Amino acid sequence: MDQSVLIILFFAAIFIFGGLLFVIISFTKGSARALDQDKFRSRWMRIESQLQRNNEASYTVAIMEADKLLDQALRERGLQGKTMADRMKQCQGKWTNGNGVWAAHKLRNKLAHEADVRVDYERSRQALVSFKQALKDIGAI
Repeated sequence: MDQSVLIILFFAAIFIFGGLLFVIISFTKGSARALDQDKFRSRWMRIESQLQRNNEASYTVAIMEADKLLDQALRERGLQGKTMADRMKQCQGKWTNGNGVWAAHKLRNKLAHEADVRVDYERSRQALVSFKQALKDIGAI
């Protein structure tokens, strides 16, 4: 074979190898990590059982715990961000009920940062339903 043909084949092989390497890295770099569903289901069941109709303190605790569980799932999924909201924004297209999960998270923030916020049983249940769906949407439960 001619030397120029060998050089062309050499560069073609390098180009093909580089392309394959790029494709492999692209598909594996941002892939979501699998979550331990048993662990998340167990914690979720504990949160749901904490909510008691005649115990107002349980409403706040359940919402706070559900929010923490969702944040843990987002982190374990490998989502980056300074705040939970930053991590949630990365799932914008994955939420079945995006407005609901955002409302639940905002309710948690109000409960955590504002002294005069009260929540009733129905609103607590609604927030938990939204958190549960979000956990399902990202494969945690």
